[in-house]
Amino acid sequence: MSETGAFDTNVLTLTRFVLEEGRKAQGTGELTNLLNSICTAVKAISTAVRKAGIANLYGIAGSTNVTGDQVKKLDVLSNDLVINMIKSSFTSCVLVSEEDEKAIIVEPDKRGKYIVCFDPLDGSSNIDCLVSIGTIFAIYRKTTDGEPTEKDALQPGRNIVAAGYALYGSATMMVLSTGQGVNCFMLDPAIGEFILVDRDVKIKKKGKIYSLNEGYAQHFYPDVTEYLQKKKYPEDGSAPYGSRYVGSMVADVHRTLVYGGIFLYPANVKSPKGKLRLLYECNPMAFIMEQAGGMATTGTMNVLDIQPTSIHERVPVVLGSPDDVQEYLSICKKHKK
Repeated sequence: MSETGAFDTNVLTLTRFVLEEGRKAQGTGELTNLLNSICTAVKAISTAVRKAGIANLYGIAGSTNVTGDQVKKLDVLSNDLVINMIKSSFTSCVLVSEEDEKAIIVEPDKRGKYIVCFDPLDGSSNIDCLVSIGTIFAIYRKTTDGEPTEKDALQPGRNIVAAGYALYGSATMMVLSTGQGVNCFMLDPAIGEFILVDRDVKIKKKGKIYSLNEGYAQHFYPDVTEYLQKKKYPEDGSAPYGSRYVGSMVADVHRTLVYGGIFLYPANVKSPKGKLRLLYECNPMAFIMEQAGGMATTGTMNVLDIQPTSIHERVPVVLGSPDDVQEYLSICKKHKK
């Protein structure tokens, strides 16, 4: 290689970054191992996603997962990868996956102190049209003594130790927070490592984009209808907000983080409890948003304060720039009087 000068010989990878954070916190290295195993799964999923057709993983596996979405073969593969990689890191005791009806209790000889809740391939209904999809995860510590059970995973988001998501878009990116702000890592396929590209990311105080599925407009509650009216026809003469909705939570939330604005999947007449799942969709995204200076609410309380009652519980979620979420909340309050 003649142009050695162009090659970074001191590159900051995700593993190195997490090791340094762990050293500062005087940790045991167990969390680093766990995050490393998730990274390995994400790299493998990224490769599978990039050539889904070639690898004969395309199409529907012929079954439906517990929350009713049609399962694509890539979902199954991604789920297996995440489970196997985490188990083999000896760091976890309970795993909650969107794909599995019951929590997975790790075999005694492979157990560690962490609980991982994850959606192995979020937005997988978009696989066939090549829209961005992703992996979402949240990590908790086991807080009880004795044998691990499903109940150990029913912790509020405030207890999250680390959370993040991978986005398989025009590039593969990992967005991660261990409670010390949000950092973004890009997968460099040349060396097979995630490289730190954005340190301590902060969301804009106010954005110019709203994001939700307006196909449900006839089922919206009056607070959502009024909020949208304000965004489209501002009374103060300002420019109306732009509308962007991919329908893949990772893509929509990531755009909200990067450009600012608001993402909404509120409760409506057809889904009074909301549609997105608390443990492995709303909590990790709410944690990332708050760490980046944003907000995440159900309309009545902070997402991270909810005490879960079941592992596949659904909740309404509105998250994004603090001023935008605050404006939505003020309309909610008015309607609840």
